[in-house]
Amino acid sequence: MSIKAHDLLTPAQIAVVRERSDARGIWLALHAWGVIFAAMALFVAFPNPITFVLAVAIIGARQLGLAILMHDAAHGILCKSPKVNEFIGQWLCAYPMLAETWAYRRYHLQHHNHTQQPEDPDLVLSAPFPITKKSFKRKMFRDITGQTGYQQRKAQLQNAFGKEGMSLSERAATFWSKLGRATITHVILFAGLAATGHWYLYFVLFLLPFLTWHQLITRVRNIAEHAMVPDANDTFRSSRTTLLGPLERAFVGPYWVNYHVEHHLMMWVPCSNLKKARAFLVQNGHGDRIETKHGYAEVMRMAVSKPDDQDRPGKLIHNTRRRVAGIVSEGFEATN
Repeated sequence: MSIKAHDLLTPAQIAVVRERSDARGIWLALHAWGVIFAAMALFVAFPNPITFVLAVAIIGARQLGLAILMHDAAHGILCKSPKVNEFIGQWLCAYPMLAETWAYRRYHLQHHNHTQQPEDPDLVLSAPFPITKKSFKRKMFRDITGQTGYQQRKAQLQNAFGKEGMSLSERAATFWSKLGRATITHVILFAGLAATGHWYLYFVLFLLPFLTWHQLITRVRNIAEHAMVPDANDTFRSSRTTLLGPLERAFVGPYWVNYHVEHHLMMWVPCSNLKKARAFLVQNGHGDRIETKHGYAEVMRMAVSKPDDQDRPGKLIHNTRRRVAGIVSEGFEATN
């Protein structure tokens, strides 16, 4: 169902929600990195199991935040200037997450054009649900223990090193095109932490959160956005907005990612304006049309509503994002 913005909002409201600025986009990216480094500093200042676990959760959430900001950059809405938008989106958001904005943009726009339809490349992320509690626990265990992240990175590296039979120079060129710039950002990050005398933080408080908590909350977010939606043909109901409290926003759903219906209705609205967009939609009488849940726990209860006697372990649902050359972006390996 095609819906035009002027059918939903007044011209004045549209002007408000579509506003974007370089300063705000830069600030959001710097905020994400500031929180990451602050969490590292907290652990260095007070090294104990509690601050370590807290830092892992905080950093993993901000890593998801970087992916969210990359997503805005892919839509061209993180910053007002196209050049600034591409630079910030690539070097501060995408490359540190081993992703690439341009490739992600090509892939992601297919999702918007065919949301919850057979042509939707993200359908594999939502189609299996609901699942059993046993299956969900297996997924969560693989995520939090790093198995999901390891398998994704392994597949990504294999793809980056090219096909069998390539010469060394061909492999090098392929690796540079797929992961070269991302590698530079990680070398810079490692060198910067090493210069402070805390090189180990790169491994225990950047790579570890990336492979664990970041994977788990990415799965939760993917389920919440499109799994078990009531109407695949209605833009108000083919996605889901999940209203979050402050703790969920801090540790699971940062940077307004939870306003997903609003994003699908108006994908030209920057993430920082999605809450305003929802307020305008409600004000204009469209609030009851928006598929909305209150908290991720409510959605997860729906996601595990399949009886355990129907559990079928071992069935693999391939991650279509592996088909995207050189990136494994926001998705996860949706295994049973």
